[in-house]
Amino acid sequence: MTDRYTQAVNSGFTKTLAKKLGLPRPAILRRYRAGDPLTVGPVLVLSDGASKGDADALAQALLGWDLDVRRQPTDDVRWGAVVLVLTEAAAPTDVAETVLAAGSVLRRLAGNGRVVTVSRAPADGDSPALAATRNGVDGFLRSVAKELRAGATGNGVVLTDGAGVDSTSALATLRFFLSARSAYVDGQLLRVGPTDATTGSETTGRRPLEGEVAVVTGAARGIGASIAKVLARDGATVVCVDVPAAGEALAATANAVGGTALQLDVTTDDAGERILAHARERHGRLDVVVHNAGITRDKLLANMKSAQWDSVVAVNLAAQLRINETLLAAGIEGLRIVSLASTSGIAGNKGQTNYGFSKAGVIGHTRATAGLLASSGGAANAVAPGFIETEMTSRIPFATREVARRLPTLAQGGRPVDVAEAIAFLASPAAAGVNGQVLRVCGQHLVGQ
Repeated sequence: MTDRYTQAVNSGFTKTLAKKLGLPRPAILRRYRAGDPLTVGPVLVLSDGASKGDADALAQALLGWDLDVRRQPTDDVRWGAVVLVLTEAAAPTDVAETVLAAGSVLRRLAGNGRVVTVSRAPADGDSPALAATRNGVDGFLRSVAKELRAGATGNGVVLTDGAGVDSTSALATLRFFLSARSAYVDGQLLRVGPTDATTGSETTGRRPLEGEVAVVTGAARGIGASIAKVLARDGATVVCVDVPAAGEALAATANAVGGTALQLDVTTDDAGERILAHARERHGRLDVVVHNAGITRDKLLANMKSAQWDSVVAVNLAAQLRINETLLAAGIEGLRIVSLASTSGIAGNKGQTNYGFSKAGVIGHTRATAGLLASSGGAANAVAPGFIETEMTSRIPFATREVARRLPTLAQGGRPVDVAEAIAFLASPAAAGVNGQVLRVCGQHLVGQ
């Protein structure tokens, strides 16, 4: 669906008129295109004194990506990104110089620029001052993200369990946040733990999912079809799954991505066995499963019938649990599972008690499944979309739809490809250190945490 207002205030006569009238002007977001540079300008790496060693290591890694990396702020540069390394800050007073130096260049941050913090998560045994400092970085990042303009975003890499700033997963997460693939990810902090995974992404010229087999449920149309296309673009062979009633659209998606189609109701008892058998028999392996299939049956709780509650829970939650049980029992090495949650499962939504329950349940089982997969080198994560421009949201009444679009910091809805890009990142081997996390793709929507 088209956001006509955003298009209008960024082109032609209506752009000029909007400027004169002082109307809000949501930016045209920069999204991934093959061959485009990673950032829109030089990258400034700042740090407090204690974190200088980590900042040096990070800057060296960025130089390896053919980026123009600077260590000192200047007034003659249109910055593509500002990276604040605060990994060793131990007291609240340690961060002032770094954050104020970043503030001094924000007016020269290019449109669709990036601000990224790299910090460490609070841990058991931290002193009160250390815990306050580390948690303070989170609040700083979320706040500065709300101050950015012209499509710029702010996100944070939060290291856990002694993970290094130049570890594979830390660098993969930083690269995702710097890139156009994270266009609609804003105000998010992603925890990254240590991993033995080897880098296999754009940094080596190899497509990140090359040679891997991925299953996408609900793949016939909408977000599911977009996920299948992005995974295929990144090198995966994709098994597209959807109900028999969507067979024609499912076949079209599978043909478009060079994958195979599996007509299947995910709520059946043997869905997991059939998915695993299809992947192994047709493609020899299974590496990634994306639980995208979902439905809505919205009603106020006072008006809700058992069929409306039960059907939503069956498709959105119980099916994922049943399929995961089969996959875990199969003992697949390095399996990555990415599930679709929702901001409705974080903040709730009127008329969606069934949907909110199911999506919060997805977040719960993702965190529990993460530990079960970690021992075999796998990971489980979830993506929580906000307002995404789909056929479903196009049916929302006009006034409600416009309010929903403008509430995020980015003042617009996302696109299905934005969700797909986040899923493709989490599905990549390089992101193996990201486990049990929920990544919101919501333009920093004003709901939840």
